[in-house]
Amino acid sequence: MSAYGVSNQTVVDKVPQEMMHLVDPHWFQFPPMNPLWHGLLGFTIGVLGFISMVGNGMVIYIFSSTKNLKTPSNLLVVNLAFSDFLMMFTMSPAMVINCYYETWVFGPFACELYGCAGSLFGCISIWTMTMIAFDRYNVIVKGIAAEPMTKKGALLRILFIWFAALSWTLAPLFGWNRYLNMKY
Repeated sequence: MSAYGVSNQTVVDKVPQEMMHLVDPHWFQFPPMNPLWHGLLGFTIGVLGFISMVGNGMVIYIFSSTKNLKTPSNLLVVNLAFSDFLMMFTMSPAMVINCYYETWVFGPFACELYGCAGSLFGCISIWTMTMIAFDRYNVIVKGIAAEPMTKKGALLRILFIWFAALSWTLAPLFGWNRYLNMKY
């Protein structure tokens, strides 16, 4: 660091050379983070990931094994818990490891898979919450006159959610756009 508090270091200095093509020039203007923040973020993500996996695992187990909770509406809740569980299962360990190394250590293809997993499970969670909201809207606004959701209807919604999310998420792996936003 110079006498004026300015240095030539940037946040991308630790990025491996084979991954530099994935980094937008925008990020070269920022100084590196204090290593303490990497450690705190890694620890926090590790704790939250563990809590999330245990909590969502319990929801999946309880809702799937209790006869009274096996309703069509709760199928959407189980789908949400499943996608959230998979989100933390695939994202949290890699994030913790990379926080402690202060850079991505798994290579460019794993970086794309990481982005794909985050996009997939994020889309599934959002669309599942949307379907839950539509179901609740139907029940609250129409009351007794509402047509109840059937198991077949819930399963068709879940199938649509997974198909739509996979369609949008897998496209970048086949060259249609990228998981990175290049415009600022």
